Amino acid sequence: VQLQASGGGLVQAGGSLRLSCAASERTYNNHDMGWFRQAPGKEREFVADINWRGSYKNYAASVKGRFAISRDNAKKTLFLQMSSLKTEDTAIYYCAAGNKHYYDPLRATDVDSWGRGTLVTVSS
Repeated sequence: VQLQASGGGLVQAGGSLRLSCAASERTYNNHDMGWFRQAPGKEREFVADINWRGSYKNYAASVKGRFAISRDNAKKTLFLQMSSLKTEDTAIYYCAAGNKHYYDPLRATDVDSWGRGTLVTVSS
C-alpha cells in the first residue's frame, strides 16, 4: 500500500479530528501532497494541499481557517488537522500524492497515487 490514511471517525459538530496519511518512500519523496474528500452523492473535491518542502499550502474556501495541512518529511506522513467541524464536512477523505503546477491547487489529474480513504462523520 503506497498511501494509508487513518484518523477518521464520528465527531460532533464543532469538534476536531486529525487525519494522518503514511506513505511509502517512493510515493512521498519529491511529491506534493493533498487531501480530497467525497461526500455521499457528490463528486470528489479538493480540500487542501502542501508542496514537497512544506512551504506553500492551498485550501478550499470551505475549509480555510478551520483545517490545517502539514507534513513530516522525516516520517513520510501527511496530516490534516480539522477543527470547528460542520455536518457538511462529512465525507470520505482521501490523501493523494502528485506533482502540481507551481502554486496552483493540486488537481485530481495531477495525482499519481491515491490513498484508500478514511470516513469522517460529523453529527449535529
